[in-house]
Amino acid sequence: MNCIEIENLSVEKSKRKILNSLSLVIPNSKSIGLLGPSGSGKTTLMRSIMGLQKITEGKISILGFEAGSKDLRNKISYSTQSASLYLDLTCIENLEFFSSLFDENELSIQEILDLVQLNQVKNQLAKTLSGGEKTRLALGTALVGAPELIILDEPTVGLDPILRKQLWQIFKELNKKGKTLLISSHVMDEAENCDHIFMIRDGKIIASGNASELKSRTGLGNMEDVFISLVKS
Repeated sequence: MNCIEIENLSVEKSKRKILNSLSLVIPNSKSIGLLGPSGSGKTTLMRSIMGLQKITEGKISILGFEAGSKDLRNKISYSTQSASLYLDLTCIENLEFFSSLFDENELSIQEILDLVQLNQVKNQLAKTLSGGEKTRLALGTALVGAPELIILDEPTVGLDPILRKQLWQIFKELNKKGKTLLISSHVMDEAENCDHIFMIRDGKIIASGNASELKSRTGLGNMEDVFISLVKS
């Protein structure tokens, strides 16, 4: 069974199609990149998968259940682009609060702190953290409970290359634990870190594959050039 199966998904807002007859399949235990410019439909697709977005037509199956099913509530976590944190709580207190919302937590607070590399600032208020530390804390809050699918909307935006590399190392560790990650980005070179990529523009999937496959298909070595070539083809 695949993690996600989407068939002919369309979403309209104010009579404008945001997603247009979109179909894709996402396997388990991989890091999947959803790459495209701002306004291409990435967040709408993620919200549709979460069951937070009213769809116009099509089908979405996650882990064998229909999107929005109550059976998925403990199986999916979602971290929005703006970190959803309580700024007047410490790192530990944020994680304790979010973990208290679940009957079962696969990882302890300490294990999450170790994984997202926040031990040195675990007792600091969230409002005093750097941007990269807030991003990692937001990821930590997405790891409470026992999610099988972790959806991350632009988690590396604005981070320097070292922090981005650290985050991708964390993502790979989560894959080893059997987690599937769906990660959106408008930065095309993020494709190099993904097991598989879906390139999206104007609500349509214009290409899919891994970075090597897409480079081979277009004969280009830079992922931004690959994207531009695929848009024009």
